[in-house]
Order: sequence, then structure tokens, then C-alpha cells
Amino acid sequence: MNGDWLLRGRDGRLSVHQLSGDAVLCRAERGPGGPWSAPRRVGGDQRLHPVLAVGQGADGYAHLVSWRPTVKGESGLVHSTHFRAHLAALDWTPVGHPDKKGGRTGTPAVAVDAQGRAHVFVRNAGGGVSLLAQKEKGGWQAWQDLKGGGVHDGLAALTGESGRVELYAAVPGALLHWCQEEPGGRPVLQEAVETPVRPGSLYALATSPERTTLFYTDDAGALCAWRPGAEPVGLLPAAGPGPVSAVRCDLDGHDCTLLAQRAASGRVAFAAYPTERESAGAWWTESGPRLPPDALVSLATDEDGRVVAATSSPSAGRLLLTRRKDEPGLALEAWREV
Repeated sequence: MNGDWLLRGRDGRLSVHQLSGDAVLCRAERGPGGPWSAPRRVGGDQRLHPVLAVGQGADGYAHLVSWRPTVKGESGLVHSTHFRAHLAALDWTPVGHPDKKGGRTGTPAVAVDAQGRAHVFVRNAGGGVSLLAQKEKGGWQAWQDLKGGGVHDGLAALTGESGRVELYAAVPGALLHWCQEEPGGRPVLQEAVETPVRPGSLYALATSPERTTLFYTDDAGALCAWRPGAEPVGLLPAAGPGPVSAVRCDLDGHDCTLLAQRAASGRVAFAAYPTERESAGAWWTESGPRLPPDALVSLATDEDGRVVAATSSPSAGRLLLTRRKDEPGLALEAWREV
């Protein structure tokens, strides 16, 4: 999984997209804060590889990208749009391969610009990054080679508050940052910073009108934050080996960034601090039951601005959910299975 798989739609309903064997399943609230629907297969009967990238635009539409098997030993990328989570998504549509043909080259990442155009990033066979972007009036542009080399799997793509699409990637001993210089333009490699990075630990979040923040784990096990134009800073020891999820939220009148990660204990750990003020410090507080090693965590806010956390485990097939209580601080309701 790559990207936020717990989403809030335009109608205020929460939904989740989950991998299940050779399919993607979706569940959604029947109404904001209400009971949840049963899992439904997304995009028709197309068989998929167990990989999924999710991106959501300002319009609330979810863009899903996966790999599908084609001929023996080869695969191709497919795309689907989910306009309303409680309705059927569009069928999976083949969108090609960064090297024209071949096997899977890496887990894709998706960002959706201010005009609702999906931008699909994926490693290519040369170890760099390729981009496939939607046209404004339908269809797709040609594949673009954004260069780079030795790129690790686990790209982090997002759209900043400025509406420009950005991409972060890890290479041996460094981080790379691409950004559009203007909306709709080709993302340009703008900065690289030397830092030890644990592959697969990247998560990016828009944290101000002009800046985005990348969270990652370094080789020593510290969770770090990096904003291009500055040096990376250590925030606190990582709670566990997997990537974090993050969301901006209002906590008692303060703009805060909330982090969540499956801790080494198996429970979900939360930490919050004032947005872009890493110097204020943060600490983990664990919550909920012990989860399987493959459990994923995702964060969102509901239509009332309350934080919602979800965990999903492909091996256990369980979806657990909690919300912030309507009281000061970060007190959470009891976790419940939906």
C-alpha cells in the first residue's frame, strides 16, 4: 500500500481501500459517522498483483493504481477512479509501463493536482523515476523520465497547498525532492540532501501554504522530518519498523501534526506536536489491541474535524477504527471492529 487508504469523501463519509488477494476491496460509511457497508470489489474482475497506490484530489475523488499481470513474466499498470466510495468505481484501465513493457519495477505513488489530474510516479528499470500524468480533458500524456538513479522502492507523492505536485524518493545515503515549478508543469528535481534513510519509511504531508514535510526513519531508528530548503531534524525514536501516517488537525485550538505508527509492541502509537515546530518535541502514547505484523495504520479527519484512525491487517482481515473524543486533549474512543 502507498498513500492514505482511509479517506473522507465530498459527502463527509469515510471509506477505506484494502488489498485482498488479487483484488482491491472498498468499504464506506453508509452516512457520516454511521454504520459501514460490506466490502465490495473495486474496478471489476481484473486480477491484480498485491500492490495499491491511492491518491485523493481536492474534489474528493480517489485515484487508484495497481499492477496487473499481462503476458508471462510481464505486468502493466492499471488505473481506476472512485468518485463516491458508496458507489461503484470505474473499471480498471490499462495505462502502460514506464519501460513500455517488462515486469513490475516498483510500487507506484499517486498525487492529484488542483485540477483533478492524477500523476502516477513509479521507478523504472534504470533505477530512476518515471511519471504518467492525466490530461486536463481526458486521456494520458506520454511517459516522462524524471531521471534519478538508485531510487529505493516506496516513493512519497503529494500535492501541496499551492496545488503543485511534489515527489520524494530515497536513494542510498540521501533524499531527493521533485516539484512542479508551476501547476501542470513537469516536476523538476530541485534538491537532494545527504541523510541515512531506511527504505520504505517515507511519508509526506502538506504543512503550510508553501511547504511540505517529509517524515522518514534513519538508519539509527530515529523518526526525522525534512522540509526542502532546510536540514533534516530528528523528532523522536521511531515507534516501530514500518512507515508512519500523519494528518494535520486542530487540537484544542492549535494547528498540530498527528503521527501514528504500529509500535514494536504491536499496538498503535500516537504522537502530536505543533505543525512545523519539531523543536517543541513529541512523545509516543500507545493505544488499542496488539496487531499482526502486517497491520497498516492510516489517519484522516471526519466531517466535524475529529481525528479518525484505522488499522487494517491483510492476514487477519480485520478493520479497526477509533475517533477522538469530544473533549480536550487527544483522548480516543475505544477501538471497534467495523
